[in-house]
Amino acid sequence: MSDVTRARELLSGKVTCALVKGEKAYVSEKSGVAPMLSFIAEGIDLSGFSAADKIVGKASAMLFVKAGVRAVYAEVLSVAGREFLENAGVEVSFGALTERIINRAGTGQCPMEKCVEYISDAEEGYTALKNKIISMRKQA
Repeated sequence: MSDVTRARELLSGKVTCALVKGEKAYVSEKSGVAPMLSFIAEGIDLSGFSAADKIVGKASAMLFVKAGVRAVYAEVLSVAGREFLENAGVEVSFGALTERIINRAGTGQCPMEKCVEYISDAEEGYTALKNKIISMRKQA
């Protein structure tokens, strides 16, 4: 069984993000970009891992690329997320493709997607996303 298939199987119930490489596996129940931001902040080496995630837009795609993930399966994938992953040489598969990722209230574009809309570098995207989370927490 491939790593991406194993990661996909781990995506169930409350698990929103799973990463697998051989016998190693990491899972998260956090939503949005939080799982990948946490894994990266913890210094977990994810190079060569395969990932499965409930929703992947460009923001999540940038974090997968920054972390060195080699394959991504998304239950729902945005067009921009697919383009970013493919341009970075990441193997991509998905359940459904959507034009864009909307916010949790369903009233407009996801703020994380808006944050990286005009960024083309994964490292710059990572920094922008970290800063966006910090500013959103201050407003809450």
